[in-house]
Amino acid sequence: MNASKEENSKRLRYIRLLGRFISGIISWLSKAQSPTKEQYDQKVDMNFRFLEKNEAVKLYKDEYTELEALGQKILDFRASENDIETIKEELFYAQNQLEKRINARRYKKSKHDNHTTDGW
Repeated sequence: MNASKEENSKRLRYIRLLGRFISGIISWLSKAQSPTKEQYDQKVDMNFRFLEKNEAVKLYKDEYTELEALGQKILDFRASENDIETIKEELFYAQNQLEKRINARRYKKSKHDNHTTDGW
């Protein structure tokens, strides 16, 4: 029982650090006036140091695996030779698709819900 709690706490910590890493990079890209590739590399290195202190844990839910894939994409762009505008567009697109997928499960318009007319 204790090992299970420890594994769950490690998983939660990893998910939170991963989310913090991604949101830090995405928010910096959206707020920066004229970011450069060198600034992007420095920002990724600075934010990644918190993530690398924690060990990676196997994630099972789809949204968490996609979050992990987005984090890996950020690191891959760090090593690539793409310009900052391409990086920015692709990361914003990937973040938007992740948010859409997460929100699609949580939100459903009531007009599409067939239970509203059951009482009539």
